[in-house]
Amino acid sequence: MIQDAWFYAAAIPAILLVGISKGGFGSGAGMFATPLLALTLPIPQAAAILLPILCVMDVAGLWAYRGTYARGLLRVMLAGGILGVILGTLTFRYAHEAWIRIILGAIALGFVAQRYAVRAVAAPSAPRGFFWSSVSGLTSTIAHAGGPPMSIYLLPLRLDKAVMVGTTVIFFAVINAVKLVPYAWLGLFDARNLATSAVLAPLAPVGIWIGVKLMRRIPEALFYRICYGILLVVGAKLLWDGLARLQE
Repeated sequence: MIQDAWFYAAAIPAILLVGISKGGFGSGAGMFATPLLALTLPIPQAAAILLPILCVMDVAGLWAYRGTYARGLLRVMLAGGILGVILGTLTFRYAHEAWIRIILGAIALGFVAQRYAVRAVAAPSAPRGFFWSSVSGLTSTIAHAGGPPMSIYLLPLRLDKAVMVGTTVIFFAVINAVKLVPYAWLGLFDARNLATSAVLAPLAPVGIWIGVKLMRRIPEALFYRICYGILLVVGAKLLWDGLARLQE
């Protein structure tokens, strides 16, 4: 099991933020998890520790939003998402870690920019849905950062909030389950990583519970402002680190 205190200082808030996001409040807050852990660990190891915890959260999410989802959208989304997992697996195995940091940092900064870019209402589109779900599957495989690409597709559709959350929960529950196979194939589930996941797993339901409470009590706009500010700083740090490593 990992003993570094700095790792847990990053991991505990990261996992709570994922739970808060999956609890239905502050969509995209889970984007913080891997960037925060990647400040103390290599990105593949950070992602491997998080995946079993995400699967535990998915079970709770599926129960909470059972029967509440957009069935017509999911077929295309899941097809694209699984393709993205395959592409992400190849990226994991062959990409330089510096490039993974650059990609993740760019995704984080792009998510902040996307918050102000997505305004118009759009109709569902199979090509757009397949493309963005593929990107989501890829970035989810690399760093559990599939939320922003999926938001780019879903937010303009202006779905009912519960339907949007339920659709997202099902999508990522399937994608996370599929990701278990390539993560195992890549040798990321060693004893140390799994033991660390087991120690942190009890935080999963706590985060989801907090998410439900926050949805009911705190203005979402305030939470988003805080999230975007932190994400901007973390994304810039990862982008800077990746560019610096390319020059080493």
